[in-house]
Amino acid sequence: MNELKNLGNETNYIYNYSPEVLEAIDNKNSDRDYFVKLISDEFTCVCPITHQPDFATIIINYIPNKKLVESKSLKLYLTSFRNFGTFHEDVVNTIASDLIKLLEPRYLEVIGDFSVRGGISIKPFVNFGEGKFEQLAKQRLEKYS
Repeated sequence: MNELKNLGNETNYIYNYSPEVLEAIDNKNSDRDYFVKLISDEFTCVCPITHQPDFATIIINYIPNKKLVESKSLKLYLTSFRNFGTFHEDVVNTIASDLIKLLEPRYLEVIGDFSVRGGISIKPFVNFGEGKFEQLAKQRLEKYS
């Protein structure tokens, strides 16, 4: 097993974007294709212009390859956006890029379900597929609306 820095240790929250807190563990079932769904309904960031808080549910679906994201590190990572100024569309792309870099998944998608603000609800979706999952990525992107 990998040496984890966060799991089992005191939680020290960081409130500004910190991708370095993300950690992975070995996938003991890498010979099989399966979905992992992670939902965080306590996500917050701030508008980079007004600095007003934005609240969202972040949904991460992925088909792992050799690694899985360690859930406590994901919680710390998502919490690190709390004081980070970013637009909704950018944040889901940032989360996707960081997880793709860490995990090298077969397939990954990130959905941001942001609370209504100013009368507008924003729900960005980003995905990635590799190999036989490239077609799945195209299909799910086309159907997302």
